[in-house]
Amino acid sequence: METAITDDAVKKIFTVNLGVRKDEKVLVFTDIIRGEEILSDADRRRRESLKDTVKEIAKAGKEYCNITYAEYASQMEHGKEPPAELWEMAFGGKTIAELKKGGLLEKILNKTADAKDLRAGESIITGLADSPNAIIALSNFSTSHTRFRDYLTRCLGVRYASMPLFERSMLVGAMSADWKEVECRTNRIVDMMTGGDMIFITSHNGTSICFSMKDRDILADTGILVKPGAFGNLPAGEAFLAPLEGTAEGILVLEWAPTGKLAESIELDVKNGRVVAVKGDSAFALSLKEKILNNPLFGNIAELGIGTNDKAKRPDNILETEKILGTVHIALGDNSSFGGKVSVPFHEDFIFFRPTLEVFRAGQKSEIIVDGEPKF
Repeated sequence: METAITDDAVKKIFTVNLGVRKDEKVLVFTDIIRGEEILSDADRRRRESLKDTVKEIAKAGKEYCNITYAEYASQMEHGKEPPAELWEMAFGGKTIAELKKGGLLEKILNKTADAKDLRAGESIITGLADSPNAIIALSNFSTSHTRFRDYLTRCLGVRYASMPLFERSMLVGAMSADWKEVECRTNRIVDMMTGGDMIFITSHNGTSICFSMKDRDILADTGILVKPGAFGNLPAGEAFLAPLEGTAEGILVLEWAPTGKLAESIELDVKNGRVVAVKGDSAFALSLKEKILNNPLFGNIAELGIGTNDKAKRPDNILETEKILGTVHIALGDNSSFGGKVSVPFHEDFIFFRPTLEVFRAGQKSEIIVDGEPKF
């Protein structure tokens, strides 16, 4: 039985999380299943239900602001740029026409743009774009770690709620959190970790990894997205950072995929900041191994996140799972949109339960989590 979408649940997304005004423009979008996608019956039902949920949220949101609804064919990977038609809806036709000159748009969409290209794109967007005030990104595949999102938030001040893999049951689960308390809890972690040099993480399942965080900002995803350029997930609740490239060393033992428990665990060997071996014979392991073999940067240790939402409980949907209080998650692939230097069309998070996380600063150790118990 599907969770009913109540007026109050939707109202909070618009009025509490995003703080919209009646005269503001909000773009709500989702992605739809491609014919070539191979899905289980359960995942197909979830994806089809997502589309219905997004349409209901968009319809209900018309009471609070000016809504535009959009859908596009799935990009089939987290972290890939959305297609040109969505860029046009978000930035305007004149902007996209100018970006197409000299092939700029194509390079950005394919994530082959160099620093000069990105600066040129930013200049065009800043000068020409006609964008909404806020975006609710309810695509199944995440747009969080894309240049699309970065240009909108950083350059244009658009408020951006990223909600990949969203399920309507979250409206009465993780979305029922006290957002002020989540904000305070998350900011405490930021304060505790700021200025740190090295991070050490272990878990009961055999995970043991360390990396440098030197000169990297710790960012707060609090669910309060009311300031210009604010960006985060809904449901929210994490502090996160991009580990310094080339420094991660250790072993990651994966027990959960983003949408379910793995039949058998997978071991990732990490050296010099990247996954160098994937040990496992499952279909998921073989797929991950192939992706990293084809592009070694897919194995970049891209993100560390620490969950801060006490209402998040589900272990089988990474959007909510990574927010569970007392957990950490580590992502592979792209980190170019939140302080890192790796730009690839791939970003995938993995959850670790009952971790111990320690930060070292000038030789002094700070315990952030001990065997799953928060110290913040």
